[in-house]
Formats: sequence, structure tokens, C-alpha cells
Amino acid sequence: MDNQYNYYRPDSDENRGAGNQQGFGAGPQKDPRTSKPKKGYMKKVALVVGAAVLFGAVGGVTMQGTSYLTGKLLGKNTKSTVGTTKTVSNAKLTTSTSTVTSDVSDIVENTLPSIVSITNMSVQEVQNFFGGISQQESESAGSGIIISQNDSELLVVTNNHVVEGSDTLTVTFNDGNSVEAQIKGTDSARDLAVVAVPLDKISDDTMNAIKVATLGDSDSLKVGEPAIAIGNALGYGQSVTTGIVSATGRTIDGFDGEYIQTDAAINPGNSGGALLNANGEVIGINSAKINSSAVEGMGFAIPISDASDVIQNLMNKETRSKVSDEERGYLGIKGYDVSEEGAQMYNMPTGVYVKEVMSGGGAEKAGLTKGSIITGFEGSSISSMSSLQEQLQYYKAGEEVTLTVQIPDKNGEYTEKDIKVTLGKNS
Repeated sequence: MDNQYNYYRPDSDENRGAGNQQGFGAGPQKDPRTSKPKKGYMKKVALVVGAAVLFGAVGGVTMQGTSYLTGKLLGKNTKSTVGTTKTVSNAKLTTSTSTVTSDVSDIVENTLPSIVSITNMSVQEVQNFFGGISQQESESAGSGIIISQNDSELLVVTNNHVVEGSDTLTVTFNDGNSVEAQIKGTDSARDLAVVAVPLDKISDDTMNAIKVATLGDSDSLKVGEPAIAIGNALGYGQSVTTGIVSATGRTIDGFDGEYIQTDAAINPGNSGGALLNANGEVIGINSAKINSSAVEGMGFAIPISDASDVIQNLMNKETRSKVSDEERGYLGIKGYDVSEEGAQMYNMPTGVYVKEVMSGGGAEKAGLTKGSIITGFEGSSISSMSSLQEQLQYYKAGEEVTLTVQIPDKNGEYTEKDIKVTLGKNS
């Protein structure tokens, strides 16, 4: 039977001869020992090689020229080396060898003798379940800063709301000793007060353990500098928190003046305490009253430079004791509060609006008229009827006091005037 398959055999006779092919599609085979390339072929090879050499030379010159022109035009002198990496700049990172420390123990140790705790005991009227009124004793805690001393008193600055409505004030010093104190003067608009502690009631040991605080310059504060708050937080005794000055010149609705903002924690009981700078100087008086419970890291303090004039005035007041209701003097007016919101709405000063002047009273005799606004009492700012009554409880009938009054004109503008009023009895 004939073979049905054809095999390729390179050594067979059929695959030999002039038309022989090796493998699949191979070209004519020549003996390398005897075959020589034709002259035309050599000329073509020479031309190709020469063109390649010429192109390489021209390309090299072109690249060198371009690099040279780039350096001249752009002011650069660069080198490129194939296969190597070289540093072409001496730039270095800027580092510091200084050390930042958060240790404020030395500052606190030097300042704590200037900080006191203040306990306010007051009696409040409380309505019971059956509608009756009863009196209940209330206690609140705050802080204070020893700022001066005169011949007979040690003077402590604090917030007005710390001492407001007090029947008894107790100052506790850093050594743990407590002494009863009196209010020397208050300013409700700026939430400031000065408390006087009789020197003859302070022991020698306590006097040796305390000192007057050093006041700084709050006008030169920079945002970001360290801040240290010291005060009687929650009434547990003196404690310390630290942070930075977050902002300056803050204004807050319902409060006069500008404030320092800090992220140092200021809690109830810290009111009246000190905000210190890195030198241990008092730069602010902390006020927990204007802190919001809705946010964290936002405490506020009254700048000491702004408060210095008010404090000086309060320090120089006569220290008074409260008088009995039978002896107490009265102005003889009916009035209501002009709040911050109302003042802005009606273009009026904040204070007490005189709604009515009582016939035969001290105010009428002094020439005080309806529509006037009382903004000051004996040099202290008045922001409400409650703050006016707070001042009056230290004065007897028959005593003369000076009121600062804003009097309206026909154009709706106000003119400030001081009026002396002799207090009368309650009729």
C-alpha cells in the first residue's frame, strides 16, 4: 500500500541541488569560505555606516549646543553623566536644638500664695410646693487675687458675681486659714469687685505665707503664647490648668468690654482667679460666668490692663457694712433695666431707666427726671435695678450719693451728668 504521508527529509536526494532549501523558507546557501560579497553590496553598506556615523556626530553636536544655549539663557550650568547620580544642591533641613517644656510648677509655686478662695453665704427666698415663701441659706464658691494692702486691709480683686447677694464672705488663704471679709466696692457692668480683709484678723503666720500678685500687661499679649489659670474650681480648693491665649479683644453679647479667650479650662469656682503668662504675671481675671457649657476649650478672662482703672477706683472706696432695712436709704424712683439688647434696639445706654420719680423723694429734690437712665453710683457702673439696689444696701437714709445719669434731649441723644441725691426713707 502506498504511503499516504509525505515526510520532509533534509538529507534526501530530492532536497539536494540548486533549488535545495534548508528548513522552512531559508534563502540560498553559500559556502562562507568561498563566497564573497559583491562590490555593489559593499558600497551600500559603507554608505549606510557612514550616514549613521554622520547622524550620530551631528546629533551629539546639536545636543551639546542646545545644552550650552539652555545654560546661557536660563542661567543654569548642569551636567549629565550616564549611569551615575550626583548631588547638585547643598540644601539642608533647618533644625532646632531648643527644648519646649510644659513644666509650670515654679510659676505655680510662686503664684499660689497670691490666690485665695472665696465662699459666699447668702440667704435666698424660695417658694415651696404649697406656694409659701421661705428663706434658705445658699453657699457658692469663687476665687480672688491679692492685689494690694493699705494700712488696715488686705485687698482682693474678684468677680462681682462671686460676691453678689452675700450676707457673709469668707476668704481662705493658701495656707488653709480662713478670715471673714467685707465688700469694698463692686462694678456689675464689668463684673468686678474688691474685697477687704482686716489685717488685724490675719495671723502672722498667714501674712508670712501670702504675697501680693504681680500684674502683667494684657495689651501686649500675643495669640498662641502660654496661659495658666489658677482658681478654686468647683469649690474643691486651688487647682491649675494650662493652655494658650486663643484670641484677644473678644466681645460677648450681654457683657461689657473685651475679653481674653483661652483654652485653659475655666470652670465654676475659677471665677475671680488669675490667668497668668509665662512669667507668672496676672494678665486676666477669669470669669466662668461667660463660659458656655456647649463647647470645650473656650474660657474667658477680663484683661487686667482694661480692668486696672476700675479696680483702682474700687480699692479707694470706703469699706462699708450693710445697714438694716429700717436705716436703709432710698432714691425715690421706679425703674426698669435697659439690657444690652434693648440698648441696641432703641439706641439707649445700658442701665436703669427712670420710669417714674416719686413725689417728695430724694430724686425729685435733686432734679432727676423721668426718661433719664442711671448708669453709675458712686463711681461704680450700674447695669440693672438689682445692681443699683446692691449698692444702696450700704447707705443710710440722709446720706448723700452721686449718681451718673444719661439725660435725653429732643434729638434722641443723651448727655451724661452727675447728680447728687440725698437719700430718703422708705415711705
